[in-house]
Amino acid sequence: MPECTNPLWPCAMTGAAACLAGFEGMTVVIHGSSGCYYYPTTLLRAPLHGTFILEHEIIFGSEDRLNEVIGGLSGKGKRIAVITTCVPAILGEDIRSMLEKHDVILVDSPGFSGDVEAGYKNALSILEPRVDPDAKGVNIDGACLFDPFSAGNVQEIRRLLTMASIPVGTVFSHDRLDKVRHASPYTIGTNEDFASGIGEYCGGTLGFKAIKSSFGRLSELFEDADVDRVFSEIEQQEERMVRACDKYLLRFDPPSVVIFSGFSYALHVAETLERYLDADIRCIGSRNAPGSSKYPVEQVTGLEGVKSLIGQYNPDLVMGSSFERSVSDARAFTGITPPLRGTIRLAPTPFAGINGTLSLVEQVLNTCMDRKPGRP
Repeated sequence: MPECTNPLWPCAMTGAAACLAGFEGMTVVIHGSSGCYYYPTTLLRAPLHGTFILEHEIIFGSEDRLNEVIGGLSGKGKRIAVITTCVPAILGEDIRSMLEKHDVILVDSPGFSGDVEAGYKNALSILEPRVDPDAKGVNIDGACLFDPFSAGNVQEIRRLLTMASIPVGTVFSHDRLDKVRHASPYTIGTNEDFASGIGEYCGGTLGFKAIKSSFGRLSELFEDADVDRVFSEIEQQEERMVRACDKYLLRFDPPSVVIFSGFSYALHVAETLERYLDADIRCIGSRNAPGSSKYPVEQVTGLEGVKSLIGQYNPDLVMGSSFERSVSDARAFTGITPPLRGTIRLAPTPFAGINGTLSLVEQVLNTCMDRKPGRP
């Protein structure tokens, strides 16, 4: 029987839900058990629907139950998307023929078919995104509901584009559904783990260096752009951050750090902390397949692997999710990766953009000062 191989990281079904539920005008139905409904609903904090199939449907078939749910949701002005889960997939039911009398989008994304990124990209491809040569502005990429910083990222990058007098194109995936097929020819990213591949990629926005490079490219593409305002803010805020970091280093030794996250975010954290705090980046425990890195990195797919890396590298600071926090003992901990249980998140905090970098370093400084004794 197929199995999900990474219990620390959501499956393809959750990734598909994270993509589709981000679009206005979309109703998302999880076709599976109650657990397959409640997990993404809790994690994504999105209004999903479920078929909640039980033993009867598993034995006699789920067609009646699926049509009952779809029928109750039809006629309300929204496109309906049905995401299949492991049980219907293993049973081999022909879901497409079951739904032939309904106008629905079918996404075959059982958990064993891949991880959250694979499910996200599969669902987005089924929506058939297209570049509209006449569309204005720049697309914002990598906005996935699974990412707890997604809303803050979109808000921050909108702010920077507005400051530079550059219109915003389509936000993947947090926009009106109709804009999926009218994307701008140009795109900037917030989290490359959830890249759409739509339009010409003009760069990312994780860290000051990346922002400068991306907006420099945009200034070449948009003759009316005023990117100097963005560059000026970067200079001012970087000076503030450097002063805060220097003040910290007068009292404390640089922290040793182990980072657990998706690779895109983890690499950004490592580079930022090394540059501004002279941090000793001992290892990256990547949730997904890692890319190239000058830091020691390995993919971690279980809690035993997390415990092993923390024990092996013995860092002052652990950065990750509730899983890492549960095995960090008395070490300083900063949450950057879902799930982040036991915390209340109301404000749309960014990880990308200028304020994203400031927020990251601020959180690390405060966490380390709370846990570390100063020099005698």
